[in-house]
Amino acid sequence: MSDSGRQRQIVELLRDRSFASVRELQERLGVSAATVRRDIDKIDEAGAARKVYGGISALDGASQARIAYARTYDENRDLAVEAKRQIAAVAATMVRDGDAVIVHGGSTCFHLGVKLADRNIRLFTNSMPLAAYLSDHGHCSLTIAGGDLHREPGIIYSPMQAPLFYAAKFFLGAQGLSRDGVLESHPLLVRSIGDLSLCADQIVVLADSRKLSIHARNIALPLSRIGTLVTDDGLSDADARMLEDAGVMVRVATGARAVQ
Repeated sequence: MSDSGRQRQIVELLRDRSFASVRELQERLGVSAATVRRDIDKIDEAGAARKVYGGISALDGASQARIAYARTYDENRDLAVEAKRQIAAVAATMVRDGDAVIVHGGSTCFHLGVKLADRNIRLFTNSMPLAAYLSDHGHCSLTIAGGDLHREPGIIYSPMQAPLFYAAKFFLGAQGLSRDGVLESHPLLVRSIGDLSLCADQIVVLADSRKLSIHARNIALPLSRIGTLVTDDGLSDADARMLEDAGVMVRVATGARAVQ
């Protein structure tokens, strides 16, 4: 079958369903995973469907919400960097000396960890990049999650091992954010966020304003669980009202706006 024929078949399959995985398409089309991923890239570029983590998603209702694929840590690290630094600076003021905090994986949380490196606090993280940085440059008390290293999305996780760490605040990022809550495409991040959310008194989301226009497949936490959102001054009035109506306190880092 030609490249165009395979891609047409994938698009037709998505007319009856919302998602198809790489593995499923590999078996259905009789080609390698690399070939399927190239086809998905072409379809995504053409705008006929959206590349998402693990496969491809139908557009269906995406005219109202942009569906984004889960970028790798390295890709996301270089986006909206100044906004992330400003958000991290505001979040760091929410931590008092002597606090115990959990800092999740992700690029904005990494910047927060850098801000907290020399503070007199106890810090737990499942982020391999942040743990490596704090090992070399930090002086705070550091506890690292146990389990297996998942190089993408760069976290350490074990489904059998609950963290023996309790914190005043749990800081996490998000692939997307909506009235449904914190959104993630990567199932491992969903499980990790759910586990760690049970180990802290307050949950603080660090998300630049781009995240309010991104829709991902899975709800990691409902808005009712979120105490505070720290974002940049690109947040729209409508989104601010939606968050405040849901009981989320919004703190805005001024002077840096995330660029779409």
